[in-house]
Amino acid sequence: MNSTIKLFGKRIKELRKSNNYKQEQLAEILGVDYQTISRIETGYYFTSYDNLEKLAKAFNVEIKDLFDFKHLQELKILKENLQTNIENLSEQKIQKLVKFINEIL
Repeated sequence: MNSTIKLFGKRIKELRKSNNYKQEQLAEILGVDYQTISRIETGYYFTSYDNLEKLAKAFNVEIKDLFDFKHLQELKILKENLQTNIENLSEQKIQKLVKFINEIL
């Protein structure tokens, strides 16, 4: 799947939840099946321009704001960097890191 479409889906889910919509409610607003919303949110499916307009109106944002997912992308990059760094650690350092994480949590 295209990573941009996945990030778009995460953004739609984020906006849906912040507006207290269930998938079924948003689907009704767009005039689509609720499974379509699920497919959009998982990045399996993109949507039409008409639906972009309806989404923007439902969330009270401009269409361009639907594509404002830089913060979501940054989290993905942070996770990737963390994973790379962990893979390069010695066993002893990994054990120390696990203890540190457990103390934080």
